[in-house]
Amino acid sequence: MAQAEEVLEAAEGRSLYAYVVVSLLTGARTEELRALTWDHVDLEGLPDATPPVPPYVAVWRSVRAGGDTKTRKSRRTLALPQRCVDVLRQHRDEHELRRSFVSLLSDSGVPLEEISRLVGHSSTAVTELVYRKQIRPVLQGGAVVMDQIFNT
Repeated sequence: MAQAEEVLEAAEGRSLYAYVVVSLLTGARTEELRALTWDHVDLEGLPDATPPVPPYVAVWRSVRAGGDTKTRKSRRTLALPQRCVDVLRQHRDEHELRRSFVSLLSDSGVPLEEISRLVGHSSTAVTELVYRKQIRPVLQGGAVVMDQIFNT
């Protein structure tokens, strides 16, 4: 227990803190955790369901070749301890601030290439793929022409 607390204390405040907490408190393999996206995490669960569904993480993929878990039985849904839920909420909020940063710049007309450089992406592809819903400007050329053609 002392070693576990030391590991958690050493990781606190670092970018990998949520990864360390979830790894230590769920027992998920590193290759499984690295494959997680927010789509695989439910921080609310369904407390009013019968029976109640706790917050959970769906460990169904990994970064192994082909994306499969080590074995078929390795695919599982794990309830999250409260400490994991708390840390993941904080981590998600910090991640969302990064999205907000990108969205604010995009909405203000900053070119995609500049935004990509500011957030440390090697190309605009990642910026577009991850933040594509917020990227501006909205492509209006087709709609404008169609409005002119159909006099609307």
